[in-house]
Amino acid sequence: MACVQPSNEIEVDLPALRAIYRHERDRRVRPDGEGQFLEVSDRLAGFGETDPYSPPVERAPISEDIDVAILGGGFAGMMSAAHLKQEGVEDFRIIELAGDFGGTWYWNRYPGAQCDIDSYCYMPLLEETGYMPKEKYAFSPELFEHCKRIGRHFGLYDKALFGTLIRALRWDESIKRWHVETSRGDDIRARFLIMAAGSFNRPKLPGIPGIMDYKGHSFHTSRWDYAYTGGKDTNQLTGLADKRVAIIGTGATAVQAIPHLGRHAGHLYVIQRTPSAVDARNNKPTDPEWVKTLKPGWQQARRDNLHQAVRFGLPDDVQDLVCDGWTAINGALAQHVGKHMRGEISTAELEAARELEDYRYQEKLRRRVDAAVDEPELREKLKAWYRFNCKRPTFNDDYLATFNRDNVTLIDVSDDKGVERITEKGLIAAGREIKVDCIIYASGFEVTSSIRRRLGIDVVEGRNGRSLYDHWKDGFRTFYGYMADGFPNQFFTGYTQGAVAANLTLMLDHQTQHIAHIIGETIRRGARTVEATHEAVEYWQDEMREHRASNDAFFAECTPGYYNNEGGALRRSYVGEVYAPGVAAFNALLAAWRDRGDLGGLALDGVAAPAPTPSTRNDTKASANAHIPAP
Repeated sequence: MACVQPSNEIEVDLPALRAIYRHERDRRVRPDGEGQFLEVSDRLAGFGETDPYSPPVERAPISEDIDVAILGGGFAGMMSAAHLKQEGVEDFRIIELAGDFGGTWYWNRYPGAQCDIDSYCYMPLLEETGYMPKEKYAFSPELFEHCKRIGRHFGLYDKALFGTLIRALRWDESIKRWHVETSRGDDIRARFLIMAAGSFNRPKLPGIPGIMDYKGHSFHTSRWDYAYTGGKDTNQLTGLADKRVAIIGTGATAVQAIPHLGRHAGHLYVIQRTPSAVDARNNKPTDPEWVKTLKPGWQQARRDNLHQAVRFGLPDDVQDLVCDGWTAINGALAQHVGKHMRGEISTAELEAARELEDYRYQEKLRRRVDAAVDEPELREKLKAWYRFNCKRPTFNDDYLATFNRDNVTLIDVSDDKGVERITEKGLIAAGREIKVDCIIYASGFEVTSSIRRRLGIDVVEGRNGRSLYDHWKDGFRTFYGYMADGFPNQFFTGYTQGAVAANLTLMLDHQTQHIAHIIGETIRRGARTVEATHEAVEYWQDEMREHRASNDAFFAECTPGYYNNEGGALRRSYVGEVYAPGVAAFNALLAAWRDRGDLGGLALDGVAAPAPTPSTRNDTKASANAHIPAP
């Protein structure tokens, strides 16, 4: 039984909307693409490399040999550690810049910070830790506390090096280990590396002229300054009562923070280039009676249900367990999905129905603006004219009504393609100077920038001093997305070349299980090194070309954002290269590989097992959906 949303009754003029969408996109495209954003390093390091939440703890440099160095203490790093322990691997370190576990949920403490995926799906290891979220969509304090719970449950605190920034990674062939050099002067010699830094860990800033000229207070949303705003992981921003505040950005973070700023700031200026499409949140407490009905394995079943609903849609005889804005479009397509699965309609017909529902859904959200915002001219500025998933979908019950407040002013800079300049006293936008006491940058993270900027590590050198950044300068080259030839004992998580799920933690869970398996097998077989062979990497390049989910045409028509490299000429995907058959098919492929037990495509101490061939591929197929959802 599908969860059908009312948008499927809305009439839309597709040709007219396509023309409007294209016009609105073209107004915002800048020739510099992602070049318009600055890296938070050197003189801008204070926006991203400092920790306002935990004072650094002095310690002596460490010189040690370990089995595994896990780079990152967010969900990817913690799940890596948990799965390593399940494989019997205990000699590891987790190296993390922050002062505690949490990753995104350590840094993102801005008021209103909340996960936008169903908590029961998003929060990993719930059954393992015996925890049930308080609400359907958890807020940042609960998410951060769950990260600490995972750390305690799996005994990870004794393994962690907090407040430590990785400076360089160099493979040493003479000892068959990686030298991990850090900001603390450490030299950690690790047999294996797991790159678990995440995609939402390094903030970026808009490259607005004069950004360092400003004499007032400023910070990035991921380094929220409660000493200035008042409150402590709360919404009581009493320090802003007499302050003029500007927030630059109206994406997913800003949509959550702006209602709280509007309630507490003396005056709030919202600087918008592109409006977000904002659906209802409708959060609710966890029902204890529902919890009593759950059976072991319930979380994986719910995760699988969400993934199928978002990616392919559920047939009309399968219940949508999550039933929210993420599943709305495909929920309204239940009958079409059922017909497609039965072979009654073609993939092209299903995609045509999906496109129509996309336009209907976005029209429903524009009608939400009409209902929530009082001033007609303001309503039009707040309406989003682009396809669902051109920008990250957002959900909030208070955002739109915030613009009815007398102390909130929307400054739309779409005609100017952004803020003109930062001055000593404020900023110049829409042709006038706005004097403010504080500027808050809600400008996102290094999601689709170069791999060097995303990792934030100066040097990554594999065999024979080969730079990973040079190796991948023309795109990812991996075996199954996890390993690169020439970089022994190194493993990658996140977006490279594999399957993508709307629920990021589902994808990370599968990835870290697979990585832990390879490390465990390498140790059990008495090998010092494991490396993807050149032939295996070539095999996977062929597979990715054959089974690639191409979003190029879709994102080329999208409004600029990090999903399409800000509309720039280089179409770098924010999710790497996507294996079109999907998560289930990809996991079946890897499960079959593990079950064969030959570690095919990997070389142990230089002795290679045969790379997979078409005859050893898993036959599980699924029709590609070019409209890959955002994680």
